[in-house]
Amino acid sequence: MSQPDRSQTRAYLVGGGIASLAAAAVLIRDGDLVGRNITIFEALSRLGGSLDGAGDPEHGYMIRGGRMLEPKYLCTYDLFASIPTLDESRTVTQEIFEFTETLKTHSTARLVRDGRRLDAPDFGMQERHILALEKLVLEPERLLGDSRIADHFDAAFLETNFWFMWATTFAFQPWHSAVELRRYLIRFAHLVSGFNRLEGIMRTVYNQHDSLVRPLRKWLESHGVRFELDTQVTDLEFVDAGGGQAVAALRLARRGRTGRRAVAPGDLVFVTLGSMTDASSEGSMDQPAPPKAKQDGPAWGLWERIAVRRPELGNPAAFCDRVEESRWLSFTATLRRPELLEVIRDFTGNVPGEGGLVTFADSAWLMSIVVPHQPHFLSQPSDVAVFWGYGLRVDRPGDFVKKPMAQCSGRELLIELIGQLGQRARTDALLADAVCLPCMMPFITSQFLRRRPGDRPQVRPEGYLNLGLLGQFVELPHDVVFTVEYSVRSAMAAVYSLLGLDREPPAVYKGHLDPRNLVAAFRALHS
Repeated sequence: MSQPDRSQTRAYLVGGGIASLAAAAVLIRDGDLVGRNITIFEALSRLGGSLDGAGDPEHGYMIRGGRMLEPKYLCTYDLFASIPTLDESRTVTQEIFEFTETLKTHSTARLVRDGRRLDAPDFGMQERHILALEKLVLEPERLLGDSRIADHFDAAFLETNFWFMWATTFAFQPWHSAVELRRYLIRFAHLVSGFNRLEGIMRTVYNQHDSLVRPLRKWLESHGVRFELDTQVTDLEFVDAGGGQAVAALRLARRGRTGRRAVAPGDLVFVTLGSMTDASSEGSMDQPAPPKAKQDGPAWGLWERIAVRRPELGNPAAFCDRVEESRWLSFTATLRRPELLEVIRDFTGNVPGEGGLVTFADSAWLMSIVVPHQPHFLSQPSDVAVFWGYGLRVDRPGDFVKKPMAQCSGRELLIELIGQLGQRARTDALLADAVCLPCMMPFITSQFLRRRPGDRPQVRPEGYLNLGLLGQFVELPHDVVFTVEYSVRSAMAAVYSLLGLDREPPAVYKGHLDPRNLVAAFRALHS
């Protein structure tokens, strides 16, 4: 059967994050679109969305965060098996697997309590807590409704080692959606047995912007894909098109000027909804990150406008109108002297890149840090080190800095960390030549907020002929948000559906159906 001629089909993608970049690649690789007929609009001056990485050793590097990788991200590895690394020596997927084989994650300090690291901490749950977890997993989502995690567990569960490790690995809060926790428990059942050492966790060689976004952008550019940066899509124009609604035009704003891009019949439009890093703000070594709100970023307005009187396009208010439930603060430290890195290495027992997330369970801020393999940036000199951290309780005064984390400068964040490491007497020396940049993200866990069926739209909304929806705020049953995998899966699903291809994204791995995983998880939970 001959394939349709798509040499003249144009595709317009709104948003320059990993979902749009992945969709563009799939359009070319699997859909036979011509690269020069694909345009990506991005409101900011850079691509990558939440997979960011920038800075220099003098002013400090900045990463707002990094998404966890694991072996069963089948869509991600399928996509990047087609993308060469920047040096074109192998594919990105090959690089990730080879690097993980070389530097396996094996934490000896996943939790710190009473000032001491816990090597392979037990989960510390009572039988009632384990039964509550099992009940949550077995409960159908429709019966959970918009209940909170805290509605299903007692206060003692929220003080267990299991909760501290699970919550900080994935950034869950007690008031977040019980449905999302259930999906995570099922999706990562195969990791439970090694969770207290972070076994099975994978990493990129550098930060995810350098290791994922830059190679993908280079590949797209080599195929002629067009990027229009500093260009915000403010609205979509819809028309009745015989059998459904179609996008007829995109309304644009660029450097104070407005415009319109017509969409011809047969052309395609893909929109990334919302953004978990929208309206982020950066502080400095001496200034906290200033608070920002929805109106300070470009991402939510478009979704709000197109969803008016169109419930099939979702309910953005469920995710962007409760900042107090979705925000937290991260920080990136750049060290031009080795002393603090050596303190962390000796305290944790892990060399950079080996240990993963270290959580100070007694910290008022519930602070965690991770020291990646060095260098973490392609531009990073060999005598400079970078590490990252964050806190989930940003409104509480610290243990050593008596201010809420949200109001702290980079210097104060490092002072608090040094206190948690038991090195207060060396504070001045350890701060020398360090640059720490705080970053407040008001929507960073908005995808975990309590929601109802329909708040997340389908990737192919019913009744729309040429519109696909992407990203963390579309509905993909069985998979879990806050992951690169979710964004890539949404891209594949939307492209295959709009092009009418007889194929599906790789199926979500269902490790909970493997008896070996269940037995290993049972033993770990009861350890």
